Amino acid sequence: MATGPEHYREAERLAEQADSWMDADIGWKAHLPTEERIARRRADLDAAQVHATLALAAATALATMSSRAAVRTVNEWWAAAGPQQPKDDDTSE
Repeated sequence: MATGPEHYREAERLAEQADSWMDADIGWKAHLPTEERIARRRADLDAAQVHATLALAAATALATMSSRAAVRTVNEWWAAAGPQQPKDDDTSE
């Protein structure tokens, strides 16, 4: 069973993966028919929606938690959804 933050991260990962199906100009994905890439993209987006809904349900449940459990869970949420540290190869600066 996954935690709320884990569902959140998986939703983000699947959404990013879904984008890669349509941007496949090279590699093995480029050899798939357009219809196949669209179907796989839709499947990834559907799975991302399920994980996002489960993450939302978990976040909503925070209101009913004891304060100690809530603090630990809020810290997990912050790690999952808070500002991300730039990657070493990030050249956006």
